Formats: sequence, structure tokens, C-alpha cells
Amino acid sequence: MTVAHVSRTRQSDTETLRALNEDYIRSVQTADVARFDEILAPEFFCSNPDGTLLDRAAFLAQAGRPVTISGLEATGVMVRLFQDFAIIHARTSYTDSNGRPGFGRYTDVWARQDGRWLAVSAHVTRLTVTGDAKHR
Repeated sequence: MTVAHVSRTRQSDTETLRALNEDYIRSVQTADVARFDEILAPEFFCSNPDGTLLDRAAFLAQAGRPVTISGLEATGVMVRLFQDFAIIHARTSYTDSNGRPGFGRYTDVWARQDGRWLAVSAHVTRLTVTGDAKHR
């Protein structure tokens, strides 16, 4: 395998993971359980901001509930690629059901399984903003 081929493969994997990350965020906002069913590994787990740890089935059930936020957006997306697994870090912003801005961070772990990238783990944190504090 040539250096150029490895470079093209890394770029292609990074582009694929960025697109999957966009799908994941869009699926959260639209409660798209069918898309999650396609991109989550059978062994997927998610750590929620309240400290609960959900397996795949519980996450899909949670994802199918009515969405109470709007304008969910990921920024500062960083894709770290390590051969057959990748870690994605990003910030989020959204509007809560009371019209207040909300912010957070997430870390998702993806693994290449049978030639496909699948999410195997997610960790979500919400940031508390008080007074005039700004999102960092």
C-alpha cells in the first residue's frame, strides 16, 4: 500500500465519519430511530448527561421520544482516526423547550465493522450557563 493510497483512505474515512456525525446529530433532532438503527453497532452504549448508561435498545427507545429541543447544531467537530476506530469530539448548541439557549459536548466512538463505520459508544455532557457566562 502506497503512502498516497493510505492518505486517500484516511481522507475518505474522515469524510465518511463527518457525514455519519451529521446524520447522528440530525437523527437526534428529528427522532430518526430508523437511521440510528442503521448506524449503531449491536454493542452500542450511551452515557447520558444525567449519568444513566443506556444500551442500544434503551437508546433507540429514548431517541424515539418527542424531541423537546430545537436548532441542535454541532460545532468544532474533531475526528480522530485510528485505523479501524475513530473518536469524534464536538460542541453542541440548541434551544430548549422554554426558548433558552443550551450547550454541551459529546464524544462518540466509531468502529469499522465488516467494512462499515458504526457508532459503538457515545458520551453526552450538557453545560450549565448561569448569569452572563458565555459558552466556551
